[in-house]
Amino acid sequence: MALNVDVLVLILAHLDLDDLLRLASTCRLLNILVHHFGWSIFLRNNARHSLTLRSSRSRWSPFAQVRYNSLADSAWSRASFIARPLSHPWYGNLQPAIALSVSTLLVAAGRVLYSYAVQDTSDASPSRIVFDRSYTFSLARGQVQPYITSIACHAAQDRTVFLGFEDGSVEQVHLPPYQGPHNRQHIDMERVSQSALQHHGRNVVQSISCSSRALLSLSQWGSVLLTNLVSDSPSSTSVNLGTRSWTTHLCMSSSSSYAVFGTTSATPLSLYDIAPHGFSPTPSINLQSPKNRPSAVYAITCAPPSSPLGPSEQIIVSGWYDGSVRIYDLRVSHHHHHHHHLLPIPGSASLSSPPTLLPVLTLQDPWSPEPIYAVSCGGGNASFVTAGTARHSVVAVWDVRQPSQGWSVHAPGNDSSPVYSIVLESSRLFGATQSRPFVYDFGPGVTRDTYPPIPPTGPNAVAGRRRVTEDRLKLERDGIGYHVSKYSHRRTGIKFLD
Repeated sequence: MALNVDVLVLILAHLDLDDLLRLASTCRLLNILVHHFGWSIFLRNNARHSLTLRSSRSRWSPFAQVRYNSLADSAWSRASFIARPLSHPWYGNLQPAIALSVSTLLVAAGRVLYSYAVQDTSDASPSRIVFDRSYTFSLARGQVQPYITSIACHAAQDRTVFLGFEDGSVEQVHLPPYQGPHNRQHIDMERVSQSALQHHGRNVVQSISCSSRALLSLSQWGSVLLTNLVSDSPSSTSVNLGTRSWTTHLCMSSSSSYAVFGTTSATPLSLYDIAPHGFSPTPSINLQSPKNRPSAVYAITCAPPSSPLGPSEQIIVSGWYDGSVRIYDLRVSHHHHHHHHLLPIPGSASLSSPPTLLPVLTLQDPWSPEPIYAVSCGGGNASFVTAGTARHSVVAVWDVRQPSQGWSVHAPGNDSSPVYSIVLESSRLFGATQSRPFVYDFGPGVTRDTYPPIPPTGPNAVAGRRRVTEDRLKLERDGIGYHVSKYSHRRTGIKFLD
């Protein structure tokens, strides 16, 4: 062979999956090169974000990882997955929130935090999700126990979680490690209000976002606190949005640091730059709807690594009251201005207004124009956007490469609840309705034991002292997944998918 090995390895970096498979079948030398170098290079160039599979992937060969990703990508393109509820229904008017780490799935619902452990397997199958225990967080005896209203996992410390409470506190909690099945299914942890990491007075903590270096929290009425987590004596900087506020997203990358806020206002999506001394006093950019009228933004996220949309810190994905998911690209240089920038007059308000940026892509489910309560990105080829809607437990799904060919699916149980929270990985989508958490798994190798079993209930079943209503779950014939209804977004008429 005329080309030396170094040159061949450089060529491998430019080949797609089909090219590598064909090359590996041509001769022994190239087969060895592809298996030793090609699959590893392909994985680096086509990263798949998945916290709950990170441990499993570390045991798999590069080829096994590529095979798993390829099968999951194919399942995404066919809208083919295993749907599993993760618990029996909850009771009460709850608005649950989900957070993920490499070892834990956490679901906050009312006053209870449910912990599911990510359990590695001894074979080549994907990691399992098993119920660990539940936690409640109590104040002094006689005080009203507030609900958990927001949650985020520490980006650098496993099993460390930030909890936002109804009473305005944000606290850092260290959960004990999972040690296998045990009898102690519930733990009550005492809260010490004086040790709260942040406090918004009596203002409900509406949203939390964090990086490895900073924690950002947003209260119901627009109070914002940013805390440096790596300082020996953590201190907070603040800004007040002065309006009903819903959600926030924090970016602390090396190239740019900013926070995006979703509110109910004439400018419901705004970006504030973060400098070493704290927030800019006014928005740096207003991310607008083409309709340019007062609205609300309930959910914000960014694109995952390797997304076809571009670098994740430059892409903002938002869920709006009008049922639209709007995607903004901060690299767009031609902002639309309402006024020319003018220097402020001393002692008066600034005569300038922030530049506005319009979306590069707008996604909608034409058959369910309900408000969007949750958004998350990832999935097959890192190219999918998913949205939890305000009614009928609907999750809408779009491939940004083919945005007009979206589809939607109801959560297991098909209740009338909103989908309040979703987290999308490469092959798994975790969500929570008012009734329960659930998962859609697009990857191969799912078995009955991959997720917690849900024992069947009847109208006379009783859990503890409380009667359990009959669950509206329907197990599929394979005994693994549960039936869910799916439909296409085609405007020629609603079409239910198999």
